[in-house]
Amino acid sequence: MQIKSAEFVMSNSDVAKCPKDRLPEYAFIGRSNVGKSSLINMLMQRKSLAKTSGRPGKTQLINHFLVNKNWYLVDLPGYGYARVSKTAKKTFQKFITNYFSKREQLVSAFVLVDCRHEPQTIDLEFMHWMGENQIPFSIVFTKADKLKPKALSRNIEAYLQKLLETWEEAPQYFVTSATSSEGRDELLQYIDSINDSIHSA
Repeated sequence: MQIKSAEFVMSNSDVAKCPKDRLPEYAFIGRSNVGKSSLINMLMQRKSLAKTSGRPGKTQLINHFLVNKNWYLVDLPGYGYARVSKTAKKTFQKFITNYFSKREQLVSAFVLVDCRHEPQTIDLEFMHWMGENQIPFSIVFTKADKLKPKALSRNIEAYLQKLLETWEEAPQYFVTSATSSEGRDELLQYIDSINDSIHSA
């Protein structure tokens, strides 16, 4: 997929106020500091489409970006560890949950995971919730350039094995780096193939 255009459309905390058209949406979500904004900017080949920050938890709203005039990339707040109050965290969780449970235009989600760390309970719990609620998602391992190939393979395998303790099969996954653009073509091709199947249905 070639990115011909990517434009910010709106931010809000109310699912009812999200765009009303029926274009397919792909939501990106992950723990704070997972490199979500950098990944989005790398995918779109735009330096500052999504706001990056040294302070985790910068994304605090549902952000819609219209890509190639025919699908939306949705940037959702990170979960866990953001330097915000407990009340704010509860608010985030509520509208994240509302988005996933009520947004009919959502086609698939991408749950971002930092490949440098062992499986984190908060990520596994979130994926379990997604599975229980039958929300299609793939895993996107970020920051692949920070590890040597053997360590990277070992960490990914550990993650998949952890998931297979409770899942019949592990979700599809992508290995990415915002620095080297690794995984960009595969991820965009995946979105493109889903869009094609929607349009031809």
